[in-house]
Amino acid sequence: MELTTNSNKRQEGLQAMGTGKGAVLIVEDEHEIRDLIRIQLERAGFQTTTASSAEEGLRLARDQEFHLLVLDWMLPGMSGVDLIRDLRKHENYFDKPILMVTAKTEPDDIVTGLEQGADDYITKPFETSVLIARVKALFRRFHHLTETPETEEDFITLGPLNLNLKAYEVTCKETLIQLTPSEFKLLKCLANNKGRVLTRDQLIGEVQGEGVSVVGRTVDTHIFGLRKKLGECADVIETVRGVGYRVKG
Repeated sequence: MELTTNSNKRQEGLQAMGTGKGAVLIVEDEHEIRDLIRIQLERAGFQTTTASSAEEGLRLARDQEFHLLVLDWMLPGMSGVDLIRDLRKHENYFDKPILMVTAKTEPDDIVTGLEQGADDYITKPFETSVLIARVKALFRRFHHLTETPETEEDFITLGPLNLNLKAYEVTCKETLIQLTPSEFKLLKCLANNKGRVLTRDQLIGEVQGEGVSVVGRTVDTHIFGLRKKLGECADVIETVRGVGYRVKG
């Protein structure tokens, strides 16, 4: 078992998180790629822990809390997608940002990864500058979700759907719904613009962060997954054909 840890103290990790850095778990079976990701993230100021298999990564995630995860898709034994499913069931990881690294470049594969709980993806081979940009964007997004400004209302109500911005919770008819950071950010953005149509480009800017280039289908995928999770409250989100999306005013 290979393990590289720069800090195992949760308090130190939380302090780092407050400054835009934090503890990152890297799960990658290819030694060269794993070291490349680790070195680049450490140079950017992140604390890293590495694992060479999904099973090892799952054990590490249960033993300590990470603030972001970088996962390969095709791993020996359990796949990266299976690992995401297991992590999303854990109370410490149902809302943590997950970046999937994959050699699968077909749109359907990418959509599958996002639908299973990944917040973003990067395809192999990749530029290290793009990797760092994606990681930083995910951290910025997560901070924005968990640090609601004092001037902002704590709650948004859309009929039977309620958003608690302080607690980062969404309920439909009093039933708690677990959303990924991307899904929550998307729903919050739509809710804050109730009745207004937002284009896909506008939503990409809100959800993915500045300076990160993604395909337009990403937004449609997140909306599909969001509606599926909202269940009886799904119709609060309307599709405006050829333009974008809005929540009912």
